[in-house]
Amino acid sequence: MTEGKISKKIILFALPIFLGALFQQLYNIVDSLVVGNVLGKEALAAVSSTGSLIFLIVGFINGIFVGASVVISHYFGAEDEEKLSIAVHTTIAFGFMAGILITLVGVGLTPFFLRLMKTPADVFGNAVTYLRLYFAGGLAIVMYNACMSIFQAIGDSKRPLYYLIVAAIINVVLDILFIAVYDFGIAGAAIATVISQFVSAFLAFVKLTRINDCYKIHIKQIKINFNMLKRLMKMGIPTGVQNSVISFANVIVQSNINSFGSVAMAGSGSYSKLERFAFIPITSFSIALTTFIGQNLGAKKYERAKKGARFGLIAGVSLAEIIGILIWIFAPKLIGFFSSEAEVIRHGVMNARTVSLFYFLLALSHCLSGILRGAGKTSVPMYVMLISWCLIRISYITIAVRILPDIRVVYWAYPLTWTISTIIFLIYYKKSKWLMAYEEA
Repeated sequence: MTEGKISKKIILFALPIFLGALFQQLYNIVDSLVVGNVLGKEALAAVSSTGSLIFLIVGFINGIFVGASVVISHYFGAEDEEKLSIAVHTTIAFGFMAGILITLVGVGLTPFFLRLMKTPADVFGNAVTYLRLYFAGGLAIVMYNACMSIFQAIGDSKRPLYYLIVAAIINVVLDILFIAVYDFGIAGAAIATVISQFVSAFLAFVKLTRINDCYKIHIKQIKINFNMLKRLMKMGIPTGVQNSVISFANVIVQSNINSFGSVAMAGSGSYSKLERFAFIPITSFSIALTTFIGQNLGAKKYERAKKGARFGLIAGVSLAEIIGILIWIFAPKLIGFFSSEAEVIRHGVMNARTVSLFYFLLALSHCLSGILRGAGKTSVPMYVMLISWCLIRISYITIAVRILPDIRVVYWAYPLTWTISTIIFLIYYKKSKWLMAYEEA
């Protein structure tokens, strides 16, 4: 990432991430399509409403891996092989411990979390079954993300794509087999997901143990280096907190949607599956920018980092808005894939047409956040998201829904808070000396 044409490097790095996320969303879509059409709207609502809770628990740990990716990319750009190896092995050791912890917390506290979210009685049982089985595979979820952070930090986004494609194919086949053929019910969807995640994590880990490079994993060297862990945490905890507070705010949003009943949950959940397609280019360019900025600042190529940031912002925002326009136009047909019930479709379309034209704001916030993380300024995105996407979003919903108990009031929470975060990020990006942050650290 420190040599060659900037636009080409960023696009070639972002493209496999884009395709990998696309496959990931496709097998999530298959989950919902099979569940919604075979098991009904209550089962669809159960699966659809668990996303924000899953990310609340998993998101913090994944934030640590974002910090690890930043640290590893700096060492890789600076060609410091000794510290790079220590960072890689510490990341893997932390991943093992975190995976076990997530399994215990997720399986044990699922009913408690769902009650806090005001999950309706007709959805509660299915939601508990799905989440407990999902979190039983917590180690696979965490270890895949740990390995992926290493690959991405050194500029390799192709291998994670290959593993995701394999996982997606396995998940689709098992979904149809477990739900439509063997009638395992909602448990079948969760089991299919867990098996596919274990396969992708296994493939990624084995590759890292066999690769002939400075970031190779040696089984005997997998241990915590506490000085390195401290550095990983310093970079990663702000992103983890950011993920968690956003997820917490989204859990509050989901709780308010739940109060409008299972039909509203199914409609909004169906739209959320579509919305994730808009996140794909945003996430792709955000991750690409973090790696690009990290490697180039590690190599002290400041002007190259600045040009790359500008290109990534334009590309990410443009792609996200194109997808938003397409979702706005085709919302009725797209929501109709998940359910044939008119009320479910109506709620999904209402959500889509309230939010989708504002995807450019979401893209700006995430891409600017990616740039600042690559520069080592991981605490800045945390504070911006904490204020705008958590405190302001929750305050707005708490007050507005009481004044006007209309579900559209809940939907408007997203574009309003995206606007606020974008304004703050742009001011900081223009006024701060973020290019020199790594050198100062």
